[in-house]
Order: sequence, then C-alpha cells, then structure tokens
Amino acid sequence: MNFKLTIAAASILLAVTACSKREKEDVTTEVNKAGSVETAVTVNHLDSAYDVIVTTHKVWRNLQEYKTIEYRDTIPSLGETNTEAENADGDTKNVRVKKDYEIFITVK
Repeated sequence: MNFKLTIAAASILLAVTACSKREKEDVTTEVNKAGSVETAVTVNHLDSAYDVIVTTHKVWRNLQEYKTIEYRDTIPSLGETNTEAENADGDTKNVRVKKDYEIFITVK
C-alpha cells in the first residue's frame, strides 16, 4: 500500500486558512509558477521494518521549473494492522495491511 500526499505551496495556504474564521481570499487551486515552491511528501513502504519518506521541492521561477530538490529518509515502519476490505462484488474480508504515517505540515 502506498501513501502519497502532494502539497503545493498554495495548498499549504489553504490548509492554514481553513482553520481560521476570516475570509478565505488567498485560497488558490493552482501553483503560481511565476515564483513559488511546490512541495510533495510521499511515504513508501520499503520492507517490513522500514519506510522511506520522500520530500520533493519544485522551485518555480518565471513560469519555468528552475530546480527540483529531493530528500529521502529511511524511517521505522509502523507495522501492520487488521482491517476489513471489500471487493468489486461487495464481498468483505479481513485483511492485514501496513500502517501509514499521518503527515502534518507546519508553516511559519
């Protein structure tokens, strides 16, 4: 199971403003490619003991991708858990799946 979370710099503003009661005038649906940093965070299962967290930053300048920066870190796996799965026919079955990390991003 692959857990992927992609967050654009503009989307971070959306998350921050969603928690406030003021008007959401700075909410956007696309990255400002004239000058911004787009960040994607992905956690991939490496094996039964380890996961890999991949953080990618795309730097946008003058409507072009100036640079891509990628960091990879090996982190301990959270193990497995039992859950109920359903197939296309509606049949359910208990299965064992790997636990996924939750990702929280703080912007200052």
